[in-house]
Amino acid sequence: MTTFSNEEPASYWRDSADIPSFPALTEDTECDVAVIGGGITGLTTAYELTKRGFRVAVIEADQILNGTTAGTTAKITAQHDFIYADLIQQLGLTSARLYFEAHLHAMDYMKQLIKDNSIACELTAQDAYLYTNTESGVKNIRSEQEAYTKLGIEHELVKELPVPVDCKLGLAMKNQAHFHPLLYASSLVQEMVKRGARIYEQTAAIDIKKEPQPEVVTKNRHGVKCKYIVCSSHFPFYDGGGLYAARMYASRSYVLAVKPKHPYPEGMFLSIDKPARSLRYTTMKGEKLVLVGGESHKTGQGKPPSEHYEALKQFAEDTIGIESIPYHWSAQDLVTIDKIPFIGPISGNEEHILAATGFKKWGMTSSALAASLLADRIENKKNPFSSLFTPSRFHPDPGLKKLFSYNADVAKHLIAGKLEKPDDSPDELAPGEGKIVTVNGKRAGAYKDEQGCLHLVDTTCTHLGCEVEWNDGERTWDCPCHGSRFTPDGKVAEGPAVKPLKKISPD
Repeated sequence: MTTFSNEEPASYWRDSADIPSFPALTEDTECDVAVIGGGITGLTTAYELTKRGFRVAVIEADQILNGTTAGTTAKITAQHDFIYADLIQQLGLTSARLYFEAHLHAMDYMKQLIKDNSIACELTAQDAYLYTNTESGVKNIRSEQEAYTKLGIEHELVKELPVPVDCKLGLAMKNQAHFHPLLYASSLVQEMVKRGARIYEQTAAIDIKKEPQPEVVTKNRHGVKCKYIVCSSHFPFYDGGGLYAARMYASRSYVLAVKPKHPYPEGMFLSIDKPARSLRYTTMKGEKLVLVGGESHKTGQGKPPSEHYEALKQFAEDTIGIESIPYHWSAQDLVTIDKIPFIGPISGNEEHILAATGFKKWGMTSSALAASLLADRIENKKNPFSSLFTPSRFHPDPGLKKLFSYNADVAKHLIAGKLEKPDDSPDELAPGEGKIVTVNGKRAGAYKDEQGCLHLVDTTCTHLGCEVEWNDGERTWDCPCHGSRFTPDGKVAEGPAVKPLKKISPD
């Protein structure tokens, strides 16, 4: 059986880029705009704001470019899965056209930025293909092709693909691209720092004070006073009355970076069948690595993550062949009710606190869109796309139905976790193993590290009280309700939670 070169998950992007480090915030400070989150969205927004003359401070709880940005497949595209036929049906032709034009504008923004700054980030023009091997999928492909025609999207309908996958019908969106996201973003970091932007790592934002002026409160109790706050920390750490926990869910997906046995052609390929499969290439030391992605599921739910990696390995072996797998990783994405990102004021009553979240799996292009929308909002400029992406929008169709569905799922997992009484004991764990166990008659999370030291935590998520589950792929405790993730010893690995899991004594 093929094994991973790195047994622990490792991102090719992070390992192949020189990312600078920055100090933590050690005293109170002031700026015009505080940007929470050091991923590509926060950094692109900070770059755009500094270019427009604003004093900006970026606050990152961990390291910049170390979360979802390092887990992307890095496609620069307006082809966001099977979406345009649905958008036309649910929101109308005008909104669907705005969605496409907004991401077309974002793509042009990124290409121009790369050109203006001479960024060497492996930008490569590619066609992006949707494909299917089912009869129901063929109907969907044809429906999407009709939507492309109505929207004026350059495309091609194909019956065969240049990759060895089973395909009954495919749809290509022409002239898209992919790139190296961390080479791109690290160049933006250099430019914004030259312009006076400040970046603080290992500085977790935990609250916002609104009077007498907006102020970000950090875990170490130092504050950042400002005029505007941008929450781009994936899931907003501050809700502001926007009810984000009820209007989004967290989805995990997986990627293998495969050195293939067989030649790989040009193009980016995404199946619309379930489970979805994604293929694109990058280069490592002059050789192609194929990024094989898919296996999406709600965070903290479903089968063990190790089985998702195994499923992708089997698909890769059956199609491109595997010589080696030097990297593998997973990513977490947030999905909104209508599949459209939330970009704008965090709620209808908060004009000075802005959010950018819910990018589904298309955060690269959406990061540029967010930078433009948020900078225009802060500069009080009109933007033709703002109303489509505003977080305060609500569409009765499909809004109400999906809202009830999402929250029924949360309630199910909340109740089920509280009632579960595991039979396992922490004494049964092998080194490197984690499991839900019973300690002193109560549900607990147990992890035994490689040195044999036992870590016990309360499994109640500190966000809204759901019960976390063990993720054996990344060795984290994951919340099935809103996607918070914690390290084996309970520290916050990913929000919306800001407090660690409580530790439990084995006695």
